Amino acid sequence: MSAGYADDMDSLPVFYIGQHESKRALDVSAELVHHAQDLGYDMLSSPITNDHFHTRVLGLLRSYTHAASSAAQPLPLPLIAALESLDTPLGPAETISQLVTYSSSWIDLSSPDPVIAHLSRQVLHLEVAYASFCGAVNMVVPGPRLSHGQNGVAQYARALKEAMSTGAYVQFHILMPVDGTKTAVDDQEELGDLKRFARPEFGAQQNSSTDVWSSWEAWNTIRSICKYHSRLSLALELPRKLPSLAIQARWFSEPVRLVTIPSASFLVNARGSFVLSKAHQWFLFRFARLRSSPWLLLSDIGPLPGIDDPDMIMSYSTGHLSPSTAEDADPSAEPTPAEAAQLKKKAAKVSSSGSGGSGGGSSSSDPTPHLSYLRYLQRNQPPKSQIERFGGGFQDYLQSPLQPLSDNLESITYEVFEKDPIKYAWYERATAQALKDWHSQKKSTSSDNGAVVVAVVGSGRGPLVTRALNASASSGVPVKVYAIEKNPNAYVLLQRRNMDTWGGRVTVVKTDMRAWKGPSQPDGTFGKVDILISELLGSFADNELSPECLDGVQHVLNTEHGISIPSSYTAHFTPLATPKLWADIHGRSTSVDPNAFDIPWVVMLSQFDYLSTTTTAETSASQQLTNGTKMNHFNLEAPLAPIVRTAWEFSHPLPPSVLTQSALRRGGSAVGGGGGFIGGDGANEHNYRDCRISFPIREQGVCHGLGGYFETVLYSGSEGPVELSTNPVTMDAKSKDMISWFPIFFPLKTPMHLPAGSEVEVSMWRQTDDRKVWYEWLVESFMTVNGQRIGLGVSDLHSSKSSGCLM
Repeated sequence: MSAGYADDMDSLPVFYIGQHESKRALDVSAELVHHAQDLGYDMLSSPITNDHFHTRVLGLLRSYTHAASSAAQPLPLPLIAALESLDTPLGPAETISQLVTYSSSWIDLSSPDPVIAHLSRQVLHLEVAYASFCGAVNMVVPGPRLSHGQNGVAQYARALKEAMSTGAYVQFHILMPVDGTKTAVDDQEELGDLKRFARPEFGAQQNSSTDVWSSWEAWNTIRSICKYHSRLSLALELPRKLPSLAIQARWFSEPVRLVTIPSASFLVNARGSFVLSKAHQWFLFRFARLRSSPWLLLSDIGPLPGIDDPDMIMSYSTGHLSPSTAEDADPSAEPTPAEAAQLKKKAAKVSSSGSGGSGGGSSSSDPTPHLSYLRYLQRNQPPKSQIERFGGGFQDYLQSPLQPLSDNLESITYEVFEKDPIKYAWYERATAQALKDWHSQKKSTSSDNGAVVVAVVGSGRGPLVTRALNASASSGVPVKVYAIEKNPNAYVLLQRRNMDTWGGRVTVVKTDMRAWKGPSQPDGTFGKVDILISELLGSFADNELSPECLDGVQHVLNTEHGISIPSSYTAHFTPLATPKLWADIHGRSTSVDPNAFDIPWVVMLSQFDYLSTTTTAETSASQQLTNGTKMNHFNLEAPLAPIVRTAWEFSHPLPPSVLTQSALRRGGSAVGGGGGFIGGDGANEHNYRDCRISFPIREQGVCHGLGGYFETVLYSGSEGPVELSTNPVTMDAKSKDMISWFPIFFPLKTPMHLPAGSEVEVSMWRQTDDRKVWYEWLVESFMTVNGQRIGLGVSDLHSSKSSGCLM
C-alpha cells in the first residue's frame, strides 16, 4: 500500500453540506451557487415549481369543486395544464448537478380524496419530468402524510413508482421524519396545502395516531413496493430530540442519502452559539462512517448572508471554533413555541447581518454559525478504529468465501491476512503457553533429542512458522519445526525464508497436509508431531473446511499428549436487517448469478441493524451520551447489544474411535453402514452439524438474513485460555482490533417482516457428501397470542450446495 493510499484510508470522512430554504426568496442562479460555495457550502436546494404554479393548481381545484357541486353528473377528474415559464425557477444550467431539487410540499399523494390524490400525482409527474429534462439528478419528495395512518402508503408508493419511471436518471430521496410522532418541517400544513381541501366525506379515513415507528413502517412499505429500487433512498429530518436508540439504529441500516437539520434542532449554549446535542453528534458521526455517507442539509437557518451587501467581508467556513463557542448545551432546555420563533428570527438576523470570518468568534460574529459548527464536528470526529482503517472501501462489499483446498491463493491474499496485529500475536502466546506447559508437565516428546515437534500445516508464506520459533525463544523450550504447504508457489517462498530468515531451522514439505505421513526418520519410518498449528478457520469457523483438514492430518499427531492449536471453535449467528446488502444480492440474482441468495457471503458489515437485542445490557455506545465522553472519543459501534447464539462446535484432536468409524465407512464396506444420507460413503458425516435456535424480537423489523461469526480457543492451559473472536458480543474482550476475518452473511430470498414481540427461529445444517461441504438454512417467525404460539411466516430453504467448499 502506498503512503498516499494509506493516508487516504486514515483520513476522516468529509461532510458534504448544503443549505435549504423552504421559502427561498431568490431563484437559484449560477451566481447564488458560487456565492454559497464561497461561504463553504457544497450544494443548494431549489424548488422545481414556485408560488405561481401553486396558485394555478389551487385555482383549478376551486373551479372544479364549484362545478362539481352543481353538476348533474360526475365530472372527469381535473387536469393540470403543462408547465409554463412562470411556473418554475429551474432551467438547464452547468450548476444543476450542485442542486438538490425539491418537489412541492403542498401535495398529498396519500390522500383518501381521489381528487386531491389525482392532482398531487399530476403535480409530481410534471415536476419530475421537467427536473429530469433540466438534468437534475437529486430530488427530494415529501413522504406520505403519517396522519393518514398506513392507509395511504401503498397509494403513495404506487404514485412514486410511476414518477421513477418518468425520471429515469433521477435519484429520489423520500423526506421522512426520524420520529414518527413528529411532522417534517416541509410537511407541516399551510394555508395552500391540498390536504386542507379534502372533502369531508373522505375525512373518516383519517387516523392521526402515530408512534415513533410509524415513519419507518411507512418507508418500509414504500421501498418494498418499489422492490428496493437502487434510485430510491431516504432524506431524514432530525428532530430537536432524537427518539430511542432502537429507532436510530434502524434508520442507520437504511439507504439514507440526505440528512436535513432544521434550525429548531439546534440548541443554544452559554456563549449564545448554535450547537447540537451529544445524541445528534453521535448520530451524524455514525452516518459519516458509511461507505456512502449522507449529505447534510441545513434547513431554514435563514437566507445566505451577504447577498445584498457586495462590500460584506466573507470568509470560507473552516470549522476552527474556540472551545467555548462549540461547548455543548443543555439538551433538556426545550424551547416554548415563542422561544422557537425567536430562535428562527435570530438565525435569520445572524445570516443577514453577520460579518467577519468563521474563526473563533461566537455565533453573533459568524455569518454562517450553523455551517461553522458542522465543519467543527467534521474536524473533531472520533479516529477510525483498526478494522475501519484496514477495511476502508470494503464496507458492505460482497465477497465469495475462499476455497483454500481447491484453489492456490495468491501472495497478495496471504499478505492481507498477515497485516493482522492481533491474530499472530495471540497464536504466539498460545504456542508459548503450550510449550511451557509441555515442559513443566515433563511430557515426553516425539523427537530423539527432547525438542518438541511442531508442525505448521497450511503454512502459506510462513507467519505462523515465525511465531512458533519466537514462542520457542521466549519460553526457552527447544522445538523442531515443520512447515507443510500444498501451494507450489508459496512453497518456493517458504524455502527462501528458511534460508534467509529462519536459518535453515525449518523442514519445509510440499504436500497436502492430509497426505503427509509425518516427519521422516533416518530408518525410513515416519515420526509423530507434538503440536499441530493451523490457521484454517473461515468467517463461520468451519466454512473453509478446517474440520476436514485437521481430521485428515490427525494421524501424525502424538496420540498421548498431542495438542492442536486451535483446540476448538464455535460458529455463531444472529438475525440482521441489511437492506443495502439484500438489494445488492437481489441485483446479482437477476443479472449475474441466479443462485446469489444461496451463497453465504463474506462481508464487512457496515450498514445494518441487529434485530434481536438484549433488554438490559447497555453498551459503551449508549452509555457515552450521558457520562461526559467527548465527541472525539465516541464509540460508533451499534448502540444496542445483540443476542448472538451458538450454532455448533468442533474440537481437536478427535477421539480415535470417531476417526476409526470414519475409516470404516470410507470405501463403502459392509461394516461401514448403508452409505451417506445425501450421497457418498458417509465417511465425513461425523462433521455434519445442525441447530434450531430462537431469537426474541423486541421491535418490529425486516429480516434480510443472518450475520455469522466465530470464536476459537487456540489453547487453554495453566495460564488460562487464549481465544480469538469475531462475535460482536465477545470480540473486544477476547481479541480486540483483530482484522483477519469479516463476518459471513446468510441471505434470505424474501425479506421477512417481524412484528414487535415476535420470535425468530433459525434452522441451519452443515451438510456433506464426502466431496464437498455446504450449508442449508431457513427462518421462521412466530407470535405468542393468548398463550398460543402462532406461525407468522417461513422462508425458503436455502442451500449453498452449488457453491459448496470442495474437499
